[in-house]
Amino acid sequence: MAEGYRNQPHWPLDTGTSQRTSGTGGMELLAELLREADVRLGGERPWDMRLHRPEAADRILLHGSLGLGESYMDGDWDAPAVDEMIHRIIRARLDRKVRSPKFLWHALRTHLVNLQNPRRAKCVGEVHYDLGNDFFEAMLDASMAYTCGYWADADDLAAAQTAKLDLVCRKLGLQPGMRLLDIGCGWGSLMKFAAERYGARCVGLTISKAQADHARARCTGLPVEVRLMDFRDIDEPFDRIASLGMFEHVGRRNLRTYFEVVRRCLRPGGLFLLHTIGNNSPSAHTDPWIDRYIFPNGDLPALRQIARAVEHLFVIEDVHNFGADYDRTLMAWDRRFEAAWPRFADRYGERFHRMWSYYLRVCAGAFRARDLQVWQIVLSPDGVPGGYRRPS
Repeated sequence: MAEGYRNQPHWPLDTGTSQRTSGTGGMELLAELLREADVRLGGERPWDMRLHRPEAADRILLHGSLGLGESYMDGDWDAPAVDEMIHRIIRARLDRKVRSPKFLWHALRTHLVNLQNPRRAKCVGEVHYDLGNDFFEAMLDASMAYTCGYWADADDLAAAQTAKLDLVCRKLGLQPGMRLLDIGCGWGSLMKFAAERYGARCVGLTISKAQADHARARCTGLPVEVRLMDFRDIDEPFDRIASLGMFEHVGRRNLRTYFEVVRRCLRPGGLFLLHTIGNNSPSAHTDPWIDRYIFPNGDLPALRQIARAVEHLFVIEDVHNFGADYDRTLMAWDRRFEAAWPRFADRYGERFHRMWSYYLRVCAGAFRARDLQVWQIVLSPDGVPGGYRRPS
């Protein structure tokens, strides 16, 4: 954390007293709310909130998640363990007690507008994935996998990502010579792994030019083709299809279209693996801070929405939830990000530093609270004869 933020005075508040002074009403109300999550305003535990500007309390109470995130970016408050603070806030369901006019408008906008139409779909690539390949190389491991690792038998990030990629290939039953489509291929982590380890011939789709260029360079000499295109435009046969971490950008209005595209491209007897973050229940909104600063137009699905969208198209063969592993993945990324930050400080500035650190730690807290999940779902067009067996 930058020296300028570390040395700001924070405003201690004894949350066990009822004294009220002029201008502290918002602070006392915020303290009362946080106390329900065992988070103290002005406390000394790692997950306690140190308030640097008292007016930030009103901003947080008025604007909820958006106010909390923006005031952190502005240096109005700190907590050494933001991830644990958010974990406690979510477990106490405090997010349900703070609703603002902006929040309600955001929910209405999500319902009325197709935020993931082909024109809008490119926005997330420009805002997020095109930040700089060197930036993501520093944060991610050598595989450049930007999705949840599989930590069942892993002790570090690289091992967890290798285990995840291998699990995907084994679930798909990949064999040499099979044609694999990777929808939302990122920097080519799955395609490179599948081509090198399983002898697959791969085609990857991305809407990020920076990702496409990097993936092509990483896969030089392999039977891998990277296309800069929207998933709706693909129409050719594949033996296997996978999509890791892209479905969160499809949007509820486009779920059926998405699965129809997969169905028309999947050969008879093929398998499709969907790896996605998901909500515990259908939600009318995306988090407004995440939407504004990290993933524009994102929309996390619930299992019910996925199940309805695949009706009459696929048989659901297997559903595997290892969402708790994203906590460890995100915290590993956060450590790498902080270690590499001096290389990027001049390029991005301190407000970006706080924004990105907040993003990683808030998401870690949400997965730790089991408020978000990660599902790997295996689908087949007509059902696997004799039944599908998940590889151990």
